[in-house]
This record gives sequence, C-alpha cells and structure tokens, in this order.
Amino acid sequence: MNLLPSIFLGWSLGANDAANCFGPFVGSGLISYKRAIVVASIFVVIGAAVGGQHGLANISAVSKFSSFDASLALLSAALTVTVMTWMKLPVSTSQAVIGAIIGLNVKAQGFQGLDWSAFLKFFIVWVFTPVGAFAISLFMYKIGAHLFRKIRNIQLQDTSVKIGSWIAAAYGAYALGANNVANVTGVLVGSTFTIMEAALFGGLSIAFGILTFSKRVMLTVGKNLIELDHFSSLVAVFSHSITVWVYSLVGIPVSSSQAIVGAVVGTGLSRGEHLSNPKMIYRVLMAWVETPVASGLISFSLKTILGEV
Repeated sequence: MNLLPSIFLGWSLGANDAANCFGPFVGSGLISYKRAIVVASIFVVIGAAVGGQHGLANISAVSKFSSFDASLALLSAALTVTVMTWMKLPVSTSQAVIGAIIGLNVKAQGFQGLDWSAFLKFFIVWVFTPVGAFAISLFMYKIGAHLFRKIRNIQLQDTSVKIGSWIAAAYGAYALGANNVANVTGVLVGSTFTIMEAALFGGLSIAFGILTFSKRVMLTVGKNLIELDHFSSLVAVFSHSITVWVYSLVGIPVSSSQAIVGAVVGTGLSRGEHLSNPKMIYRVLMAWVETPVASGLISFSLKTILGEV
C-alpha cells in the first residue's frame, strides 16, 4: 500500500513538470502536445535511471521514516501538487516533499527538535534555482542570438531551431528525471526499494503523469507568462535544462518549475518583451511559498489523525 502514494506523487509531478521541458515549444506552436509528451516520457525514465542516484541518496538521508510515515509524506506532497496542477500553477514538487517531511518531523519532535542544518541546502537552492536560471537565460540569449544572426538562410534558421528545440526539450526531460525522481521515491529507499529500484519506479510514475494530465500547466508556462517566439523558447528551455541538470550532479532535488519560470522571464526580458500577465507571475510566486507550507500542514494533520498504523 505504501507504493500508491509514491505512484500518486510521481503522476502529479509528471503532470505538473512536463511543461517545464516542452511548455514554451507547445505554447509557441513549434512542437505538438502529443509528440511532446511521448518524448518527454521516454527521456524522463532514462534520466531517472541514469542520473537519479545522488538525489535519491540525499533525500533518503533526511527522511528516516517508517514505511507508514514515508507514505504519509508522499501522499501529502502529491495532494498539494495535484491541487496546484488543477489550478494551472507550475510548482515545486521538491518543496512539497520537503514540506511534508518537516511536517512529520515537527509532529514527532516539535520545532526545537528539528535539525535545520540538514534542510538548509534545500532552502538555499529554492532561492538560487529561479535566479540562476534567469541569469543563465540572459547570457544564453545574447550568445545564441549573436550566433543565430550569422545564419543567413531563413530555411536553415528554421531547421536549426526545430532540431535544437527537440534536443533541448529531451535534455530537459532527462534532467527532470535525474533530478526529481528523488522526490518521488527517495523516502522509500532502504525501507522498500534499493536506489536503482527507486529510480526506475519513480521514473515510470513521472512518465505516467506526463502522458495523462500535463496539458493544463503546459499551456500556463507556454503562453501565460511571456509570449516567446521559437528561438526564445529554445533559449529558455535550454537554460532551464542546464540549471536542473547541474543540481542533479550534486544530488540536490530542485524545482524545474522554478527553473523554467526564471528562464522564461529572463529570455523574454532579454528580447524586450513585457510580462503578458503580471497577475499570473504573482500567483506563481505565491504558490511557491504556499506549496511547502500546505504540504507540511497536510502531513502534520494526517499524522495527528491517523497516528501510527
């Protein structure tokens, strides 16, 4: 039974975060939604299996729970992310999982009993992820635009952008699987899975969410923040993918949603665009604050009601 919350969380993560790899391309009409979800599903599983081990080890180190408590943490995070997905908001599954873990720890030990130093690196990257992606996108746009202008043939420009978009999106899906699989099955390492089993199971769960319920958030990222042309979409996704992949190398699960929002805004501002919907930006930022708080409250409440089973 403790696998069901993990499947639920993987599904909700895939539904929410596939937009971060393909949203700008789907929103700009360069790639069809149906093709996007198939490719994203394949590469997210590859990324989880090949590059997810460091993150799985780190999450398991701060979540030494029983199988029952691990299930409560996963369920709490999944409920939070699913509600945010229904509201069309790109949110952080990493924040939801860490919030749920903190909620359970507070229930068991109180705030004074928490080892905040263990969570500090996660809190720090929540700030640096969107800021880093924003900065990378500014740099990548200037370099990419300079090189792109050197291609004089319009047809060759279009072909280059299309090929580059598929490469960037597949790279993003790979990075998503490598980085975020820890959120899905990290708390089950040791009690239920080996690290490799956790990587494969989590990757397949994320792919399931991509294939079944990813369209709502994909359109938010693709259209409702800043309108991007095809080349700018390529820069934004590539900048997001670099950001997420770098963190996967050091084993820190981060928010690919925060990365893509930072990258989209940075790219749009680089080419002189204005925010197409400032209220949506505000909603996204508030959701990033609300996500760990809501997940923590849910896990605390479930633990209080259900106790130990």
